[in-house]
Amino acid sequence: FVAFWIVAIIHFPLLKLFRPICRPNIVNTIISPTTIKIDTKLETGSNTRREILQKGAALATVASVPAAANAYAVPDLKYPFEALEPYIDAPTMKIHHDKHHATYVANINKATEGKPDVDILELQLNALEAGPAVRNNGGGHYNHAFFWDEMAPPEEAKKTKPSAELEAMINKSFGSIDEMKSAFEARAAPGALFGSGWVWICVNAAGNELKLVGTPNQDNPLMKGVADEVMFPILGLDVWEHAYYLKYQNRRPEYVSNWWNVVNWDKVSENFAYVVEKKSGVPVRG
Repeated sequence: FVAFWIVAIIHFPLLKLFRPICRPNIVNTIISPTTIKIDTKLETGSNTRREILQKGAALATVASVPAAANAYAVPDLKYPFEALEPYIDAPTMKIHHDKHHATYVANINKATEGKPDVDILELQLNALEAGPAVRNNGGGHYNHAFFWDEMAPPEEAKKTKPSAELEAMINKSFGSIDEMKSAFEARAAPGALFGSGWVWICVNAAGNELKLVGTPNQDNPLMKGVADEVMFPILGLDVWEHAYYLKYQNRRPEYVSNWWNVVNWDKVSENFAYVVEKKSGVPVRG
């Protein structure tokens, strides 16, 4: 009897030591933010306490890794793909947003991987110096994020109008809203803007005049060196073929003239007020 208790006293601490690691599947969790799934099966005698602590420390290190810098993202649309019908068709909107814009975002994330985090608006200023990958894809991301938010379904868009301040600046710079639209459509015509690009209404650097600017590819007037001076877009139209070809084929002028039916002038007026006050480009989502 005495011998039994001596053996029990000697072995009890050892049983207590190994009991937690004799249970299989005690760890089955997901480590955030890296979403690494771990299924650790601990078998008797296969891990010492030191090894368990070392593994725990390693997992804690993985879990504490910060998200990658420059994680630009495609913003969700504020309306369904079909909402701009009949002027911009749903298949075009879906491909344009989910494929074309997403490709620009993936490529700008790749181009800026490992570099300091820079807001997409700030990235525009020195895009030409940063090289083609940043210029094309950073511009593509900013331009499209800007484009989505200036449009609204036709029934909503027709209820909007330029603010009094914006209308006064339009009249000063172009003569009237109709004259501005005519000049815009002429600048967007294939003969005036050959190939792919964008057409913009911008506030000049001094903030006292509107300018009509056409840019090739994914350039925009925020980029130093694209125009005579850095200017601040308040309205922009994508005239790449991917923006209209499914519905309009080679009829770009028809696409441009129909586009006015989905322009949200409340948003354009908001853009105007922002850039006049801040002397800066309009921030975008994503």
